[in-house]
Amino acid sequence: MPFQKIESEKLSQAVVRQIEGLILQGVLRPGERLPSERELSERLGVSRPSLREAVAELQTAGLLTTRAGAGIFVADVLNAAFSPALIRLFASHEQAVFDYLSFRRDMEGLAAERAARLGSDTDLRVIGAIFARMEAAHQKRNPTDEAALDAEFHMAIVEASHNVIMLHMMRAMFGLLREGVFYNRSVMFRQRSTREALLDQHRAINAALQARNPAAARAAIESHLSFVEVALLDQQKADRHEALARLRLQHEGERA
Repeated sequence: MPFQKIESEKLSQAVVRQIEGLILQGVLRPGERLPSERELSERLGVSRPSLREAVAELQTAGLLTTRAGAGIFVADVLNAAFSPALIRLFASHEQAVFDYLSFRRDMEGLAAERAARLGSDTDLRVIGAIFARMEAAHQKRNPTDEAALDAEFHMAIVEASHNVIMLHMMRAMFGLLREGVFYNRSVMFRQRSTREALLDQHRAINAALQARNPAAARAAIESHLSFVEVALLDQQKADRHEALARLRLQHEGERA
């Protein structure tokens, strides 16, 4: 008969499973510092030796890392989702930018649709709170905060979709975006008319989600990312025209 004697689980294994679950669900994020050993053992209700055993196992698995004098951190494993060679290819080929946007349009459209259906009330409050911060940042002359909140807003929608594979895949993609591999997001927010349009688009996305309208949420995401694509194409054309104009100016100076 296929039965085995039930054995009680070691405390360290229970700790491992809890921390693994928090990382998988995206609650604990790459690079995030865990509480001190004393505080963490108290929160979990386990002894320090049991906690140390669990941490050692999670370190061996590559999920946690210890920095001397700094503490225990969630390993920044998501940056390894793409090899350095592939990242260099992304950065050096223009087509990768538009394939990236096309991928985001498909995946985030699905995520927004799922978030409208499956997101909890708290998920939607988080999204609404981030959008409120975007509106406040929009009033500032420097668009840096608004650009940073843009990624946070989109990632909150992915988190509200409650699909862990999508969550970690998109977190890796946004990591590359934050590092400027595809394009500089801040450039998108420098022109006042573009900033206004982007805020309106995010407002439409938020409104559809708060109304729990899956079709409208997906359509709003797709419309927003199509706008971004056109804006980037226009920017690339403007950059090429400027480069050509500078060559002409230089040539005229040499002829004078």
